[in-house]
Amino acid sequence: MTLDISSAPTPSDTTDHAPPAGPGHPPTGNVRRLLLRDVPASLAVFLIAVPFSLGIALATGAPLTAGLVSAAVGGLVVGLFGGTPLQVSGPSAALTVVTAGLLARYGWQVACAVTVAAGVLQLLLGTLRVARAALAVSPAIVHGMLAGVGLTIALTQLHVVLGGSPQSSALANMVALPGQLAGPHLPALAVGAVAVAVLFGWPRLSRLPGRPGRIGARLAKVPAALVAVAAATTLSVLAGLRLARVELPEWDHHALASLPSGTVLAEHWPELLAAVLTVTAVAGVESLLSAVAVDRMSHGTGDLDRELRGQGAANLVSGLLGGLPVAGGAVRSTANVQAGAATRMSSVLHGCWVLLAALVLTSGLRRIPLAALAALVLVVGVQMVSFAHIRRIHRHREFPVYLATVLGVVLLGVPLGVALGGSVAVLLALYRLTRAHVDVVTEPDGSYTVHTHGPLTFAAVPKLSRALTRIPAGTAVTVCHDGSFLDHAAYEAVHAWRAGHLSAGGRVSMLTERPDDGVLDPDGTVRSGSSPGPHRCRAWTPWVGHHCIEQGADDPHGRLLDGVRGFQQHTAPLVREELARLARDGQTPSQLFLTCADSRMVTSMITNSGPGDLFTVRNVGNLVPAPHEPGAADDSVAAAVQYAVEVLEVGSITVCGHSGCGAMKALLDGLHEQPGPPTALARWLRNGRGSLARLRRVPAEFEDRPVADTVEQLCITNVVQQLDQLLANPAVELRVAAGTLRLVGMYFDFATAQAYVLDRASGRFAPVSAERTPQRTDRDDRRGTEGSDGREEQQLAA
Repeated sequence: MTLDISSAPTPSDTTDHAPPAGPGHPPTGNVRRLLLRDVPASLAVFLIAVPFSLGIALATGAPLTAGLVSAAVGGLVVGLFGGTPLQVSGPSAALTVVTAGLLARYGWQVACAVTVAAGVLQLLLGTLRVARAALAVSPAIVHGMLAGVGLTIALTQLHVVLGGSPQSSALANMVALPGQLAGPHLPALAVGAVAVAVLFGWPRLSRLPGRPGRIGARLAKVPAALVAVAAATTLSVLAGLRLARVELPEWDHHALASLPSGTVLAEHWPELLAAVLTVTAVAGVESLLSAVAVDRMSHGTGDLDRELRGQGAANLVSGLLGGLPVAGGAVRSTANVQAGAATRMSSVLHGCWVLLAALVLTSGLRRIPLAALAALVLVVGVQMVSFAHIRRIHRHREFPVYLATVLGVVLLGVPLGVALGGSVAVLLALYRLTRAHVDVVTEPDGSYTVHTHGPLTFAAVPKLSRALTRIPAGTAVTVCHDGSFLDHAAYEAVHAWRAGHLSAGGRVSMLTERPDDGVLDPDGTVRSGSSPGPHRCRAWTPWVGHHCIEQGADDPHGRLLDGVRGFQQHTAPLVREELARLARDGQTPSQLFLTCADSRMVTSMITNSGPGDLFTVRNVGNLVPAPHEPGAADDSVAAAVQYAVEVLEVGSITVCGHSGCGAMKALLDGLHEQPGPPTALARWLRNGRGSLARLRRVPAEFEDRPVADTVEQLCITNVVQQLDQLLANPAVELRVAAGTLRLVGMYFDFATAQAYVLDRASGRFAPVSAERTPQRTDRDDRRGTEGSDGREEQQLAA
């Protein structure tokens, strides 16, 4: 994740965000319009924050009032002084284990003093502007820490749901669990089961078909956590169950922070210092990662150093007032953005509502069964183990780091677990640094090709030397380096061997796959992937990145001609023979590729295709006008589709959308419904009204990650809708019914250069992997686009 942060005060420091209206942005208008969005959003977050804060306090063993204090302070202090206006802060679930250990060993007031010290340290780090450095922590360690904490929380709260008492450690909880399962307290188990069922079932109401689904979508807007706790409490009251309930102490008995005694400081200062550093690091990293995620969802640009200072001030105040450690939370912040919050006032108002509830609603809160809160925190703990993150970490070959961190946190605690994960990450990096492959291939003409893969360091010199010395003297040799790191020892070994081989009458050519890498062969030997002479431009880069094009020229036509000259000089000689064949034989494309006119969409690049492969149709928003659409239809797309299907007889049609589509933003802004005579663009965008309607009914999803915002949601939903509108073309419908034409939905994300393909069976978009899957069977081919077995065909169809 990247974020551009300025050292100067940002616009968000004074007026929050001012980009166009959208999720997380204030609309252009007066304060009243902003409040119409912030007040409802603050109430939605408040309804999540109260039960969640009580549950975190219960999990740590702290006074339950401490959870309300930290929630109110997080909303008010971070809301006013943080650097990410739409982030909502409160008690940190990731610090539950650390806080529980401090409380059990030193008492509540000393735990509060540790929170105060951590807040001061966060303020200092924010002042020194080191917030961005926290983003350098390996995601495998961060997610491993969260997963380990989540498993520890889940094990602890499972005992409470079963009517028992948790043990002092995760290992002890695992040992005691079989006995607890053998004799559960049935009333507590019933209340907990109801809470868990509501937590998982409530959000799925919107997926019901027909009218129940529409009613469920409205009901699902009520936070599931609130409904779960309310349902469990109602059950316990109506059934007259005898259960342990929330014990909110009177506020005049609320304990504030106090300094540890001199004896405790003298005997335990290393442990207390480690606790302060742990709370500082965990709360800081959690808050900063959440801030980056919120900025991505809301299209904002926050100030991470200011955010860290705001979190430090909140921890300082929360600790002094007897509250839990505070951090930015993904659950609360996501709810804030999705509820339509416009400014930081949403977070501030949520803190006010929490404070009001703590003072006025104490009698109602005391009716909540502890088993219901334990079930809420148990589910939160389980959800901290994200399988989407595990898949992503496994793809990047970081799973050993993740696993070591998880096991370390569960068995040894957060500080030692994170240290163990970091140590494994360092060892893995060192292993990869020393891992290199050297392959010698004998060519049919008697020459030799040496392929090197991976970093060539001093550790790889023995392997490299053995491979090179086996090559007979006097032969022609080509050394191909993959462009990875090459240190001085390996450089000397290669060039010493080269000098000896040349002196014995041999020939040596050196190639590297990176055109800008001059390390392997600095004496001018031709490199693969670049052109001889001064033209050394990487493929698929914009004109602004070409050194051979005059960058100071303001004439766009001049840049275009420079690009054409580059093609004539360097590319035309390579493709002239193939183009001549196509000119002679005519075009026989196998694919119709329908995509947006966006200048960033380079179809031949993302499909790795050449001349004659794709029959391409481009328009604003990759829309397929539905027949008989009043005032919006256009025959050009239908004509191209008919020609491709009936004359060219293509085998598949791919509709490809992309991230950040301007047409979808315009649809959301209502450009197609603007008053007065419609413009040509407004009339064209009316072809997207079906996508807007579909977004309200069944929004499309990704398989491995959440949708970033409403614009992206419409972008991917639009792909599915256009596939349906394609079927309204008689020529398409006929061939699809006959099984001779396949429809493929694709989505391309510019920020990650990742393509996604629609799985029609699940309705989700799955990422296209760089690895090829096994060959499909005839049975899979007959299945067409239905089912996940056809996913690879869909992925490669374009």
